[in-house]
Order: sequence, then C-alpha cells, then structure tokens
Amino acid sequence: MTETRQARTDAASRATLGKAADENFPVAPFFLPRAWRDDLMAVYGFARLVDDIGDGDLAPGGADARHLGVGPEAEDDRVALLDALEADLHRVFDATPQHPLLRALQPTVRRRGLTPGPFVGLIAANRQDQLVRRYETYDDLLAYCELSANTVGRLVLAISGTDTPERIRRSDEICTALQIVEHLQDVAEDLARDRIYLPAEDLKRFHVTERDLAAPTAGASVRALIAFEAERARELLHAGAPLVASVHGRFRVLLAGFTAGGLAALDAIADARYDVLSGPPKATKPSLMRQAGAVLLRARREG
Repeated sequence: MTETRQARTDAASRATLGKAADENFPVAPFFLPRAWRDDLMAVYGFARLVDDIGDGDLAPGGADARHLGVGPEAEDDRVALLDALEADLHRVFDATPQHPLLRALQPTVRRRGLTPGPFVGLIAANRQDQLVRRYETYDDLLAYCELSANTVGRLVLAISGTDTPERIRRSDEICTALQIVEHLQDVAEDLARDRIYLPAEDLKRFHVTERDLAAPTAGASVRALIAFEAERARELLHAGAPLVASVHGRFRVLLAGFTAGGLAALDAIADARYDVLSGPPKATKPSLMRQAGAVLLRARREG
C-alpha cells in the first residue's frame, strides 16, 4: 500500500472512531482500565462502520470499500458493502480480516471470547434498513432494536464478563430505550433518507402524517406523538436501571453513564418542547452529570 493510500485509510478509521464524541453516552471514558477502553472502542469502531455503511455516511475516498474488496462500480451499493463486511467479519474469527477496524477488533474478540452472533445482528439490522422503511407497530420496532441496539449492550456485558441472563434482560431495556431516543432526535434526518422509525400505528393515533414530519418545526400533534414515544423510552430506561446496581466499581459508573445519557437526551427533547424537527435536541454536559449522579445514587441504595 502506498504511503498516500495508507494515510487515507488511517484518516478514514480515525474519522469513524471520532464519531464516539457525538453519541448520547460515553463510549470508553477515561476512568476505565486501558484494556477495557481499547476493547470498547474496537467494538464501537465496528458498530459505527456498520451504521455508516447502512446510512451511506462513509468517509470520501473509497478507503472502506477498497478494504472490503468492493470495486469502484459497487462503492455506492450498501447491500454489497454490508455483504462484504460480513464476509470480512468472519475472518476475524478464523483468519485475518482486511479492514483495519476489523483487524483492531480481532484482539478483543480473542481476549474476551466474543462470538459472531451479536456482530452479525448489527449487520442484519443495517441490511434491514435497506429494505424496510416504515414500521407498522411498536412491536415491529422493538424487533428491529433487538438487532440494532441490544446486541451492542450484550457485547459490553461480555467484555466485562458480567453477562448473566438477568443482566442481559435489563441491558436490552436500556439499549432499546437508547435506540428509541436516537430515533426521536433524528426524525428529520431519517425522513430525509426515506425512513420513519415512529410506529405507523402511533402516527395514526396522534393524527400525524408524513407531511407533518417534513415540516420545519413540529406542530401540536407531532409534539404529542414525540412526548408519547419519549415517555416509553424513559420507562424502559427506568426499568433497566437495576442493571447499574447489579455491578460494581468502574463498570457501574460506565453503565450509569449509558443510562444517564439516555435520560439527559430525553430531558433535552422535553426542554425543546418535543420539537425535534427544527434540529436534534442534544443533552448538555451538566444535565448528563446530574442524571449520572441520580442513577448512581439509586444504584447505591439498591445495591
């Protein structure tokens, strides 16, 4: 590989990992042991790459496609890219992967004894995004979140060696909530991609049309719908919160950060009076810190 191409490859991988700063929750905070931070960032790099392929948000220059063995004629074919990524993923477990982010994932997989299932689930969710643009019911959306979000929480538990059935159930509740919160923040952005993650049955219930969602600001019916979905997410976060009390030390602080990130984002949505169309409401650092303190206090009382 030439020096110029290597530089482009490194830049593309750094750009993918750099998106961690924009998430609602801390991905690999400084207070964790270095090995944990490395493993969490390796998993995040894979998950972010999958999402970027599914959303068509890859860095310009085609470095990711080249590493996956996809020719220039198919660089814009998201399904082909996801198929190539899945093939490279399997090399993580039995050979040498081609993509640098998957090569970075391989030591984590081996050190933590991770299995292909959750990683394949993330790819399946993004493949579904290319085929399914609307969700009729809330249960349909939950099934999507099972692939797109819950798998990530299960990987985090596996990395820490705390993945009991009860913790997985609580983690699923938190991760589904975080996915719903992200959907609420990104209603306008998703619609621009011809995707709606608000259940059609709820749109009908609140008399919201797709034209309403395309408006520059949210009307009363859209705000009522977003408030309803936000309360669902908040209930899921509170239901999953006992997960935080079930672990100890720095891992408890990490999980409190995940939960607090969702709660702080919901506070931002509420502060915007549920108008998510004029721009995605983002949590402030003081709000995140307040919520993290409240989650940790509750965990201390329950633990």
